[in-house]
Amino acid sequence: MTASEPARPPEGENRDGEAPQTVAVTTAEGADEPSVTEAGTELERTIGLSGGIAIGVGTMIGAGIFVFPGLAAGRAGPAAALSFGLGAVIALLVALPASELATAMPKSGGGYYFISRALGALPGAVVGISIWLGLVFATAFYLVGFGNYAAAVLAEAGVAVGGVPVVVPLALVFGVFLTALNLFGTENAAALQNYVVGLLLAILVFFLGYGGLDAVGVFGRASTPETFAPFGLTPVFTTAALVFTSYLGFAQVATVAGDIKQPGRNLPLAMVASVVIVGVLYVATIFVATSAFTSAELASFGETAIVEVARDFVGAAGAIAILVAGLLATVSSANASILSTSRAVFAVSKDALIPGVAGRMNLRYGTPHVALSMAGGPVLVLVALGEVEVLAEVASFLHLVMYCLMCVALIAMRRDEPAWYDPAFRVPAYRLVAGLGAVASAGLILFMQLESQLIGLAIMLAAAGWYKYYADDVRLKGAL
Repeated sequence: MTASEPARPPEGENRDGEAPQTVAVTTAEGADEPSVTEAGTELERTIGLSGGIAIGVGTMIGAGIFVFPGLAAGRAGPAAALSFGLGAVIALLVALPASELATAMPKSGGGYYFISRALGALPGAVVGISIWLGLVFATAFYLVGFGNYAAAVLAEAGVAVGGVPVVVPLALVFGVFLTALNLFGTENAAALQNYVVGLLLAILVFFLGYGGLDAVGVFGRASTPETFAPFGLTPVFTTAALVFTSYLGFAQVATVAGDIKQPGRNLPLAMVASVVIVGVLYVATIFVATSAFTSAELASFGETAIVEVARDFVGAAGAIAILVAGLLATVSSANASILSTSRAVFAVSKDALIPGVAGRMNLRYGTPHVALSMAGGPVLVLVALGEVEVLAEVASFLHLVMYCLMCVALIAMRRDEPAWYDPAFRVPAYRLVAGLGAVASAGLILFMQLESQLIGLAIMLAAAGWYKYYADDVRLKGAL
C-alpha cells in the first residue's frame, strides 16, 4: 500500500476502528446480507442477477440503436455491423477485469473504489469525482433524449402541442420523478428498470426478428445489394470509436456493487451478459437497417434512421413502436445513471473526498438520500440548459479514462496480491486481457473531438486540485 493510498479498514471494523453494528438478514438465496445501520452505513443488497443485467442493458441500449445506425452506415456501409462488433470486444476486454475487481471489492463506487485501492488515493479521487460529474452529464443527456422522444411520440400520434416547447419541461418532470423513485427505495428503481428493459427488449426483438426475416427473403422482399465495406476497412475502425459510447453502461453494474445480492456470482454474470446481449442487438440492428435501405439513404435519414426503417417495414405503427422503444431506452438509461451517480457520490464521501454529509443514509428506505440529491440536482440544472450533447461525449471521455485505469488496477492487484484480495472470479490471461483493454480504451479517446478532450482534462485537473486542497488536508487532520 502506498503512502497516498486510503487505508482499507479490516473486516469487522468501520472507518473509526469500531465494530459496525450490522444486522444480518438471511435472503432467499441463503446468503447473509448486511442491512442499513447508523454505525456501518452500508447499503442493503436488494438487486439480483436480473436487476444487474437490467441496469447494464438498460444503460447501454440507446444511441447504438436509436441514434447511430444512420450515422454509422453513412461512414462504413454495412461494415458498420463489424464496427459495433469491435466495440463489443473492447467492452468485454474491460468488463472482465472489472468483474474480477468487483468480486474482490463488492462495494459501491465501482471504478473509483477499485482504482483508489490499487493505484492510490489521488488517481482514485480524480476518477471518483470525474465519474460523478460524468454520470451527471450523461444523465442529463438521457433525460433530454426522453423529452425529445416523448414529443416525437405525441407528434406521431397526432397530438398537437401548439408549438409549445415541451422537451425540457418533460425532461425536468421525469428527472424529478426518477430521483424521487430512487430515494424511496432501491428496489423500486430496480423494479422499474426490470419492467422497462423487459418491454424494450420485447419490442426490439420483434422488430429485429421481423426485419431479419424480411432481409433473408422470407416475406418475399429482396434485400438491398451492396458491398459489405464500400468505403474500405479504415472507416470500420473510426466508426468503432464513434459508436463505442453505446457500450459505456456495463460499468454501472460495478458502481452499484454494494446493492447486488451474491456479488461473487452475479457481478461478473451481469456485466458480461449485458455486453453480449447489447452487442448482438447492435449488430442485428445494422444488418436489418442496411438490408432495408442503402447506406446513402440511411445516412440521409441521420439520427432518425431506425424510425424510418420501422416505418418502411410496418408503416406508421412501426414508427410509433420504435419511438416508444426509444422513449423506454432513455428512461432506463436515465434511471440506471441516477442510481449509479448516487452510489459514486456515496463512495467518495465515505473516503472523505467530499464532505461526510453526502454519505448519510435514510434508514427508513435504505438509500443515500443526500447523495441522491447531489446526483439529481445538478442533472436538473443541466437539463434546464438544454445543450448537453458535448457533455455526453465528455462523459464518454471520463468513462474511458476510468476503464483504462481499471485495467491497470487489475494488473497492479495481481502483482501485489494483498492478503485481503480474494476475488470469486479471476480473469484468464489477465495481463493480455487487461493490457489490451487499457490500450484500446486510451486509444479511443484520440478519436474524440478536441473540445470534449479539453473539457474532460479540465475536469480531471479540477478533481486533482480538490483532492490536494480539501480531501488530502481533511485526511491528514484525521490522521493526527
